Amino acid sequence: MATKIKTFEAACKSLGLNPKSLPDVSKLPVKHRKALIAHYKLITITEAINEGWQPDWSNLNEWKYYAWFFIKADKKRPSGFGFSYTGYAYTYAGTHVGSRLCFKSSELAKYAAKTFAKLYQEYLLMS
Repeated sequence: MATKIKTFEAACKSLGLNPKSLPDVSKLPVKHRKALIAHYKLITITEAINEGWQPDWSNLNEWKYYAWFFIKADKKRPSGFGFSYTGYAYTYAGTHVGSRLCFKSSELAKYAAKTFAKLYQEYLLMS
């Protein structure tokens, strides 16, 4: 069962990956390294939780679910934009999560959001 995935290490084990084998981000700007590692971990966790399910982007009748957060910016974390949308009059701006972080059910998306909230925070917010 997917909800047995409680850690990145458990996700790696279920997929036959080595949890110590992380992407090399040493040549990238320091301020982005933590977010890129967090993204890799979330991709791995999402794949393990979905148990092989892959979204069919050509099927508009197939629902896809994302972990959804309301993020409040503050002085420590000035970037509060993510998982949100704005719309006014004749303009519209939207943000969404990439397909690698979608789930096959609402329950799994909620589970991931609660279980891996700290990792999502590392990925979404500037630190």
